Amino acid sequence: MAASASSTILFSSKSSRDSISWKTQLASTSAFGISGVSLRRRSSSHRQFVVFSMDAKPTVLVAEKLGEAGLNLLKEFANVDCSYNLSPEELCTKISLCDALIVRSGTKVSREIFESSGGRLKVVGRAGVGIDNVDLAAATEHGCLVVNAPTANTVAAAEHGIALLTAMARNIAQADASVKAGKWLRNKYVGVSLVGKTLAVMGFGKVGSEVARRAKGLGMHVIAHDPYAPADRARAIGVELVSFDEALTSADFISLHMPLTPATKKILNDETFAKMKKGVRIVNVARGGVIDEEALVRALDAGIVAQAALDVFTVEPPPKDSKLIQHENVTATPHLGASTMEAQEGVAIEVAEAVVGALKGELSATAVNAPMVPAEVLSELKPYVVLAEKLGRLAVQLVAGGSGVKSVKVTYGSARAPDDLDTRLLRAMITKGLIEPISSVFINLVNADFTAKQRGLRIAEERILLDGSPESPVEFIQVQIANVESKFASAISDSGEIRVEGRVKDGVPHLTKVGSFEVDVSLEGSIILCSQVDQPGMIGKVGSVLGEENVNVSFMSVGRIAPRKQAVMAIGVDEQPSKESLKRIGEIPAIQEFVYLKL
Repeated sequence: MAASASSTILFSSKSSRDSISWKTQLASTSAFGISGVSLRRRSSSHRQFVVFSMDAKPTVLVAEKLGEAGLNLLKEFANVDCSYNLSPEELCTKISLCDALIVRSGTKVSREIFESSGGRLKVVGRAGVGIDNVDLAAATEHGCLVVNAPTANTVAAAEHGIALLTAMARNIAQADASVKAGKWLRNKYVGVSLVGKTLAVMGFGKVGSEVARRAKGLGMHVIAHDPYAPADRARAIGVELVSFDEALTSADFISLHMPLTPATKKILNDETFAKMKKGVRIVNVARGGVIDEEALVRALDAGIVAQAALDVFTVEPPPKDSKLIQHENVTATPHLGASTMEAQEGVAIEVAEAVVGALKGELSATAVNAPMVPAEVLSELKPYVVLAEKLGRLAVQLVAGGSGVKSVKVTYGSARAPDDLDTRLLRAMITKGLIEPISSVFINLVNADFTAKQRGLRIAEERILLDGSPESPVEFIQVQIANVESKFASAISDSGEIRVEGRVKDGVPHLTKVGSFEVDVSLEGSIILCSQVDQPGMIGKVGSVLGEENVNVSFMSVGRIAPRKQAVMAIGVDEQPSKESLKRIGEIPAIQEFVYLKL
């Protein structure tokens, strides 16, 4: 992989003589999408395909209905295929031709879909909040970013929750059906007041907190349970955070706003219903699976639960003969939480912007399976991103064949406090540099940590606080690989690890240390490292061999222990020398060992 100072990253395939490369801005850290192909000839035997932004567009498959405003945004950047109601088999067939997929809650994005994409699928956009219909583990393993639209439908979902709450309390749906059937049963549909009643909000995220605000306005006493919610945020709107059991036993009304996870699946069941006040009323605009529906029917029949108002169900649409749906004390709506005109357009725009940004290589603030790095941090770290990856690539190429890389230590020297230096992106790029040269796996910020763990690669990080100005985020990055043999003995430090160190100078990454030897060579093109006895004429001899083959030398630097003692010469070259030229360099009498490293 090569990267130029003009902020271009080229990702080359390893499986054929033709190297297919993806071009993206450095701030992206990886090619989340493609946007065109052009052929550039490097030599008579090596061709390279480079992607340019002005050429063909990526393809986005929209598998469920999306608002027109969102579609228009997508069409400005990509080819958009709107194919609704696809079967799983049809989706698997189509997905190999797509760079992005947008779904709502009705499409299951399974492991089979990621496997069927053949690595082309770079981003899945969920038009809504919940992502339980997307296999996040599979997405991460395949380096696919998953983004959602968590803010646009917050108010709509909260309003629907309050609508169900009030409609249930006053028997609106049942009374309406009765009147339309020609009846006038005023005494049958006497409701209950909300003022002074206790509402337990289960899940105090965006929607839950908005429901709490509105319920406070209706004169209700609001408590909430959420193990991750900050108490000060709850107190700010007059809500008390309580334990799960306290919420169940204290509430007159319960409103569910939790995601569907293994921990929350059927969290309301026979056992939890038994703890509730007799006559409790339940609202669910979150996920159907958080309630054991058969247990809810039993609780309704026993009078433990007086009424339930449900917008979501375990199976959607539910069976026509569902006892729950047909129960006279249940008010049901067909998953309308986000169904306002304003929310639909807002969700469409939010998810479209996230998908387009991801295809451009940007990291979305709504990504759910990648650590988020703020845009200003990405911009500042851009040259250090290149340095980190190239140090990883150099270090792993110094490992002798047969040595398994299991333990890596990364040291960052910085004048900034630890809280002011976000190293997640740098760690991901070092992982990329370590793994990609020796495998067929494509590494990006999404799957770097997962892939390292899967391969048993332990990466430890250390920060050294330096004196001086914190203007630059990092003064140096050092990569050490322990418990391995090296094909270049001089790369072994005094403590026995392979060690390379680099710095950014004038925006360009430089290799500044190999083992215990100080060098200074720009990390562009490729590098030849030579261990030698320091003596006059060595630079000229090596330069002559390369010059005879028309190999251009970009940088040359010598690090030595002392004059005429052991030294390491680092040579940057723009072209790959022939095997014959490398052999001739190795035959120069004063050169003890050498290694050619591709960047």
